[in-house]
Amino acid sequence: MAFKDKIHIPFWRNLDVVTFCICMGLAFIGWLLVYRVGGGEEDVEQAGSFLATSAGKQTMWMILAMALFWLTMLFDPKFWETFAYGFYAAAMVGLIAVLFLGSNIKGATSWFSFGGMTFQPSEVAKFATCLAVSAFLGRFNTNLEHFRSQTVAFGLILLPILLIILQPDPGSALVFFSFLVVFYRQGLSPTLYLIGAFILVNLIAGFVFDTQYISLGLLLLGLLILGYNATRNNKSMGRYTKRQNWALGLAGIAVGGLAYWQYELPADFGPLLAGAALFAGLGIYMWMREKQGKLFRLLTFAVLFGTGIAFMAHYTINNVLKPHQQARIKLWLTPEECDPHGPRYNLEQSKLAISSGGWDGKGLFKGTMTRLDYVPEQTTDFIFSTVGEEQGFIGSVSIIVLYLVLLFRLTAIAERQRTTFARSYAYCVAGIFFIHFFINIGMTMGLMPIIGIPLPFISKGGSSLLGFTIMIAVLLRLDSTRKRDLGNLAA
Repeated sequence: MAFKDKIHIPFWRNLDVVTFCICMGLAFIGWLLVYRVGGGEEDVEQAGSFLATSAGKQTMWMILAMALFWLTMLFDPKFWETFAYGFYAAAMVGLIAVLFLGSNIKGATSWFSFGGMTFQPSEVAKFATCLAVSAFLGRFNTNLEHFRSQTVAFGLILLPILLIILQPDPGSALVFFSFLVVFYRQGLSPTLYLIGAFILVNLIAGFVFDTQYISLGLLLLGLLILGYNATRNNKSMGRYTKRQNWALGLAGIAVGGLAYWQYELPADFGPLLAGAALFAGLGIYMWMREKQGKLFRLLTFAVLFGTGIAFMAHYTINNVLKPHQQARIKLWLTPEECDPHGPRYNLEQSKLAISSGGWDGKGLFKGTMTRLDYVPEQTTDFIFSTVGEEQGFIGSVSIIVLYLVLLFRLTAIAERQRTTFARSYAYCVAGIFFIHFFINIGMTMGLMPIIGIPLPFISKGGSSLLGFTIMIAVLLRLDSTRKRDLGNLAA
């Protein structure tokens, strides 16, 4: 009988209370902030009823989210692993459907509209991708050291990224790169992360610098390599070979200099072609002549590859991206070039609101900048600025600490799981929460690009609230099963 009693222990007795309370606390803080901005008497009079205000709608979403949480906890944990690919397929269908049936809001076709409310399928796609990636990593024959497993794993996250970019919603698409956290935990080679970091640095360089300077740096680095290669002491290198090296170096100077001064060529292709030609010739030459020139060949390829990426980034931001997308990137990397009354206005107002809070803030419901709507999107993307103004440095740090504790709890839950599926799912959730938390707070202070992703449980929005709620609910359900199984073994 004691054994049976152990089996039938209710799941809520094994609930991770700390994680549950943190999430509930963040949701309540979010409701207060939304109520403070859109739940006053003037808002009720204007909307006709409390439920028609922003605070009223958020209240209904919170009630629905709580009901969804407890409903999710009733399902057996095996249900989520068994139907993971089904949820993933349904979510992809939703991402495709919104392209044709969705409403265009702020330049993106990312929402379904019904009854005066909107729903964003990309939030469901995050949860479904968590399940699908975890189910795949939990298979006995999955090994991320093998190319086949890597292809499938990356394919699972690239498909929703491509569909979301078509909307276009680059902010939501960026969140899916958080799955690199679980890939690393499951054994993906660190070399791939170094390559990714290299690509990212060159992308940023392409956004910031003109092709003129990229080409100049390319040529200078090439000449350094040539000079070292031509003058180093190597008995296997004869006089004729050294003359060839010097000739190639002088030719590079001439071609590079000509291309640099002819910068006015269409689409800035002159410097790129000259630099590429120089390094292509250099790479081929050294590959054929140097038996022990692996470092130089690697460096040559890295410079060629990096410069190509930088040029594509530079060309894309100036010729492919839409003006509002260009403004967001330039606002992050070169804010001094942006109009303070245009794209820079939102960021400047957000910074002013946060700095005006001082040490302990102006007090709840007493923020003048947020109360007078100086800060745009203050209930969604820039809701952290409301915290900074009304609660000051102490309140802002308290929110950050709450999120850090939550992330610590999520990783602790991940490491104590007994199945690969549960551990992978916990890391997927932790990665998504980290990206949302880090980017949202960073963009309100100008540290990250303004890409429009919500602050978990705090920003106004039913789609994000339901998405984060079901992610946490499934995680806590999986964790409660682990504790029950340990109890059975002990019995």
